[in-house]
Amino acid sequence: MAIDRRDFLKQASAGAGLLALGGCASGGMRTNWPAEGSFAIGAGSPDVVVVGAGSFGAWTAWHLRQLGASVLVLDAYGPANARATSADETRGVRTSYGDRPHGEQWMRWAQQAIRRWQEWDDTVGREQGTRLFFTTGDVIARPDWENFTTTTRTLFQKNGIAHESVSTADAQRRWPAINFEGLNAILYERDAGVVRARAAIHSVMSAYRNAGGRYATARIEPLVNASGRIEAVRTTDGTVVRGGMFVVATGPWLYKTLPDVLANRIRTPVGVAHYIGTPPGDARFTHPNLPSWNIGPSTGWPALDEDSTGFRLRIGGGPVGDPDTSERLSTPQQNERARQLLAQRFPALRDMPILRTHACHYEGTPSRNFIIDRHPGTENVWIAGGGNAEAFKSGPVIGEYVARRVLGKSVDETLAEGFMIPKDQFDPTPPAAAPFDDA
Repeated sequence: MAIDRRDFLKQASAGAGLLALGGCASGGMRTNWPAEGSFAIGAGSPDVVVVGAGSFGAWTAWHLRQLGASVLVLDAYGPANARATSADETRGVRTSYGDRPHGEQWMRWAQQAIRRWQEWDDTVGREQGTRLFFTTGDVIARPDWENFTTTTRTLFQKNGIAHESVSTADAQRRWPAINFEGLNAILYERDAGVVRARAAIHSVMSAYRNAGGRYATARIEPLVNASGRIEAVRTTDGTVVRGGMFVVATGPWLYKTLPDVLANRIRTPVGVAHYIGTPPGDARFTHPNLPSWNIGPSTGWPALDEDSTGFRLRIGGGPVGDPDTSERLSTPQQNERARQLLAQRFPALRDMPILRTHACHYEGTPSRNFIIDRHPGTENVWIAGGGNAEAFKSGPVIGEYVARRVLGKSVDETLAEGFMIPKDQFDPTPPAAAPFDDA
């Protein structure tokens, strides 16, 4: 059952005498953590408190409930809120990761996730009356065969990913809305697709709550100098929330939630997506008539009738910023880059209007891999994040993996080392922009 804000505060007031927990570090960050006997939200302490209701947090909470754990989810601004990484209208789901050192593992998870998204639509989605996943296929096109395309093709073959190597002439014939001039290395992944991202987070959280999971809108104070075993966390309004285990899955806020551990291990560039109006009466740019595409530094996909937000494209990465305070406005320079891409590769859209833009922070790590690891020195706190612009697509699989690790159940042990908190750190001075492939 859900806990709304009024009930949350009402229940919190019952434990007001237990909220004086000691001094603060500079900037008001608490250094002493609640001891045994502190106030708990709801009837009894949950087995697991998940902090963050984005892709990592929502899917982890869902799987924890499926495994029998009692769970409370906290999120500072609400599931799929406008500041969240997971809040865009759509996200691409592909398996092409020939450019990553851990690309084969990501490929396998994304392959599993495609089946999970389809199964979700067939079961939970049908009950909710919603559809999240749309099979589009995905076209990768480059001027010549290079490491990304050749390695991706090799991994496709090794892992049984349905694909084709397509000639330029054949690609132009099959997808005439795209200008393939000068693109001689073309791969087509048949089963790739697009997910309605914001709707997906709401769908998962709704299913989680219907399964007995609890939720409250609240922000926890940073965990500073946490060690040993913590019994509770404190929200910024002073409420103490107890739990058996804690999963910190705060996306681009990870470095703020865990400053001791992740201050220079999470980088938060802003990515901007453009949604372009399609020509009236022209269905070439609408699903199912066009695949998603990855051409040079740009990615995108067709408009979906379900949301009618337009043809979607994204070009490169933007400046690093603070997810609490950054303004999510597309710049004239970014709009011009989008126009140039349309003119070059989608000429029929060159003069069509930009209907909307959406900006979000991604979470880069020095390892370029996810972080799924225990908080160092704290036995009952887990970290789940660092999506590197690619975690959303594998959310159904990632969430199960995190949930099983938190509960001490069997997982593929060979993956744990790759998900450890990176030893390397970023330069404290961020670059003007950080390039990421699109999610």
